[in-house]
Amino acid sequence: MGKLDNKVAVVSGAARGQGRSHAIALAAEGADVIVLDICADLEGNTYPLSRPEDLDETVLLVEKEGARCFSAICDVRERSAVWQTIADAVDEMGHLDIVVANAGICPMGKRQTLQSWSDTIDTDLVGVFNVIQASMPHLNDGASVIATGSLAAQLGSATNQGPGGSAYSLAKQMVAHYVNDLSVQLAKRMIRVNALHPTNVNTDMLHNEGMYRVFRPDLASPTRDDAELSFPAMQAMPVPYIEPHDVSAAVVFLASDDARYITGTQMRIDAGGYVKTKPWKG
Repeated sequence: MGKLDNKVAVVSGAARGQGRSHAIALAAEGADVIVLDICADLEGNTYPLSRPEDLDETVLLVEKEGARCFSAICDVRERSAVWQTIADAVDEMGHLDIVVANAGICPMGKRQTLQSWSDTIDTDLVGVFNVIQASMPHLNDGASVIATGSLAAQLGSATNQGPGGSAYSLAKQMVAHYVNDLSVQLAKRMIRVNALHPTNVNTDMLHNEGMYRVFRPDLASPTRDDAELSFPAMQAMPVPYIEPHDVSAAVVFLASDDARYITGTQMRIDAGGYVKTKPWKG
């Protein structure tokens, strides 16, 4: 018996990284999973995104857990496409109980342009709105909605990080506010709405040239080894980053009946990154 037997979940940004990890973890606890990803690059992003074969691999890994899997290449920025895709998926899977609005990008470094702002807002903010809003007509009472935020949302504005970095910080802050207010609207149906705010996670979003430049501005062409010397500065605990499965464990918890009375929560999985930076206000 799994914690999520007979549940159906949708996970956006599921072709790799955190999204893939979440999909597998949900399947391992008994859920069938709808997986979505754009599987293509965006003009304003500064590192390669997933490919169709990545999404295919996620499907295989979900099915390996004994779960059914519905997959679709879908751009979360496109409202009509998201609504139609989720409606089609629910029609095939039968119902919907868990939403994990996870898809996101974070363009950093010298290759940012004004398009980086637009693509980030449209993916990290509008994309979250689209996935959750498209799911709401199908949600059963007692469902769980989970949005991926970021430690950046907790630490405040990052206007000094260029258009992509600034848009990322703004988007994640607004996702946190959205989760807070939506949780009140859905509470009478026992639907919980929560946000997870990870610190740096060991994924492609972290491991790219633009992000390395953020952590090692003293070097012209920093490598991963160079950046990893500075990564621990983000956290109070002496670790460079957390792993996707560290976040997935929280996703499973919030999706399960163990969290049936937890809603409107901003859950940090940040190895002490917040408390290291923000003073206690009492």
